[in-house]
Amino acid sequence: MLAKLSTRPAVRRCAGTGALTLALLGSGLPAAAAGQPQPDLTRFYRQKVTWAACPGPEMPKDLQCGKVTVPLDYARPRAGTLDVALARYQGTGKKQGSVLLNFGGPGGAGIPELAADGREFMDLTNGYDVVTFDPRGVGRSSPVSCGEGGDEASQATADPDLDHPAALLAQLRKAAAECARHSGPVLPHIGTVNASRDLDVIRQALGDKKLNYLGFSYGTRLGAVYAAQFPHKVGRIALDGVDTLTEPLSEQGLAGAEGQQTALDDFLDWCTADVACPFGQDRRAAGDQVVRLVHSLDGNPVPSDFGGSLSGQDLVGAIGQALYSKQLWPALERALASLVDDGDTRGVLTFAGGGATKPGAARSGSGGPVDPQDVPTDNLPAALMAIDCADDPDRPGAAQIAKDLKDLRAAYEQASPVFGHYRLTQLLMCYGRPKGTDFIRDRVKQVHSAKMLLVGTRGDPATPYRWTVETAARLGPSAVVLDNKGDGHTGYTSSTCVHRTVGDFLLYGSLPPSGSSCPADGREWSDSENTTN
Repeated sequence: MLAKLSTRPAVRRCAGTGALTLALLGSGLPAAAAGQPQPDLTRFYRQKVTWAACPGPEMPKDLQCGKVTVPLDYARPRAGTLDVALARYQGTGKKQGSVLLNFGGPGGAGIPELAADGREFMDLTNGYDVVTFDPRGVGRSSPVSCGEGGDEASQATADPDLDHPAALLAQLRKAAAECARHSGPVLPHIGTVNASRDLDVIRQALGDKKLNYLGFSYGTRLGAVYAAQFPHKVGRIALDGVDTLTEPLSEQGLAGAEGQQTALDDFLDWCTADVACPFGQDRRAAGDQVVRLVHSLDGNPVPSDFGGSLSGQDLVGAIGQALYSKQLWPALERALASLVDDGDTRGVLTFAGGGATKPGAARSGSGGPVDPQDVPTDNLPAALMAIDCADDPDRPGAAQIAKDLKDLRAAYEQASPVFGHYRLTQLLMCYGRPKGTDFIRDRVKQVHSAKMLLVGTRGDPATPYRWTVETAARLGPSAVVLDNKGDGHTGYTSSTCVHRTVGDFLLYGSLPPSGSSCPADGREWSDSENTTN
């Protein structure tokens, strides 16, 4: 569900970048039992960030990088550490501290996003240092991986045999073991509860008494968990594209399949009105052609221009990425035309890619943030599944899955003939893994913190507007809802009104009445509108 704020390929929550690398699983950190002595975290809270130029040939010269060291296991802080990589644009006006950004995912790395799209946030530098980070297990912060090739994961997920659940589940167990072997000691300690605690260490290291934060998509879940864990440290928190805190992964997958199918239908309406559409001008036939193309590639994957092959499920993941913003539709049309007409996979793979560079073993420990060139290519989908499974306490056994699989399959395929199979496969990835934390479902509610701004977009294909309403009711009186009448995933850059409202809140503390709305004006924020009141 990763919120992406430019016309570059987007990566979103539960939309992994390749089916062959999705089987990475983890467990959450349980809340400390009442009455237990709290471990001493003093040395972590005494850090200060040292900033320097960011490594990498494509990094902006004015972007600075740093790190904070956090415990691998907050319950046993002496058992090991890892470094969380940071990046910032320094504020230019009278500063009131820092504002931290999380672009979503889960599994999305913040540093490359801020490097590519920093201009979208330059108005916030009038009051803040604009800071982002790669969460634990992601990007430069001890990235998890299923390993080069991911053979077991590939067999289990490229075209899973849903007619033989016992064999499939056995394969998934092997895939999970392979992912654990390549991920190192961070895997059992990945998840939003620990990432939230890392966020508080970052806040202190930046010298801020309270956290100012802008989270997109999955980043809204992280912000809500932080508010529940550290209610008295909440400064100005804005959440755009609000995630659910209560629905199980099975229901989230159905909602995602339905939303993406609606977005695909809208795309095909647009595409078939154009003579360049690779599926022709017959709208009904175009939908059937997409389904046939996916099935054909699942049966006979085509060689990829970047090595390996492109299956139908890989194509579904790539299409899903491009559907989160109408700005990407022309590029998606061209990419699909190249694939259909010439067998050229390069355009499609620009949407499927997660921004990593090459396969490699995940790095762990406190030796400094990982070099960007060493981030595994499968880190984004691997981290996505690890974090989602770590955050979800539901673990049905093999017998229950076998019993339910037929009905689940029918429900998912009814929700979307294109995305249903893909989403159901993702749901199965948590099978047999340690139970995730119940903290989010049980404890993130009725938060007594400063006011938080929650933005929901009516036409959001990834985070339905009802999730904004439900999460606001769950968080209690601290939540203020802004109803964005537009389309697309999140509203910060697709709506001038949302952009200005969020900016006014973060910079000046100005909040609209809960239930206020922004019109579906469809206007994109641009440099000419990069002003503050």
